[in-house]
Amino acid sequence: MIIEPNEPSSPPDYRQPDWLVPYAQGSRTGYAQAVRAYADYYCVDGTADCDPEVEERISISRTPLVPYASRTGTKQNLAAMRANGWRLLVSAKGVLRTEGMPYALDNGAWSAFTQNQPFDVPAFERAFDLLGERADWVVLPDIVAGGLKSLDFSLRWLERLKDCPAKLLLAVQDGMRPDDVREFLSPAVGLFVGGSTEWKLKTLHAWGFLARRRNCHLHVGRVNSAKRILLCSAAGGAHSIDGTSASMYSKTVAPLTAAVKLGHDQADFLSPNGQDFESTPFDCGWPRDLS
Repeated sequence: MIIEPNEPSSPPDYRQPDWLVPYAQGSRTGYAQAVRAYADYYCVDGTADCDPEVEERISISRTPLVPYASRTGTKQNLAAMRANGWRLLVSAKGVLRTEGMPYALDNGAWSAFTQNQPFDVPAFERAFDLLGERADWVVLPDIVAGGLKSLDFSLRWLERLKDCPAKLLLAVQDGMRPDDVREFLSPAVGLFVGGSTEWKLKTLHAWGFLARRRNCHLHVGRVNSAKRILLCSAAGGAHSIDGTSASMYSKTVAPLTAAVKLGHDQADFLSPNGQDFESTPFDCGWPRDLS
């Protein structure tokens, strides 16, 4: 069943959280601001992607794949995740607890989509106010199945939240191409690969190339099997993934963790994560049938 996306309206009285003000004024520096300044100074901010006059200095570094699981309150599952180095993905539409674990903040768009509802702006604002400052990264609000309308919506939020100390991730999905988002990406603004399963698998390698060229974070959503984890690690060169399997079944944590480790220990030499800049095509190897 295809659900027609409804474009939510952003309230005119949107107020930044109090904790965001010092970052906006420059009296406090967060991770995103620091990494942005470092990347700009050392010419590793991704600008060479579009400007051939810039010398690209990004070194080849195979970063580990970090697994996240949807937040759960089940003690057995949480214990298994802690023991295996997993982190939580807290949804703005769910219970706003981190269970004392490192976490990232999802915007809640997927939950709204599955319930045939428009994006819940107030829920995201509450979640961002409470958890945004200390999150590993925050997924910018988007409209599932919304294509370029979703991107326009996300970019309005990117402007509002640009001073966030956490990385911000742009959600890409069916109907989007690398050229639609590349100019907005940097070490402080990364990619969240969503979309339909077929589209995600077909375009994953291209998003990996784009993330490599822009030196940005690449996350892949809804990854619940060892096979999919290895694909994200090898073909996509992803930096992180998330799924629900580890949250629901503690017995799956160990084999999924083994897949994460295998993907890192036996890295694919074709993975964008380990290629130098000159080896990554500007068109990112975008599938011809989607052009």
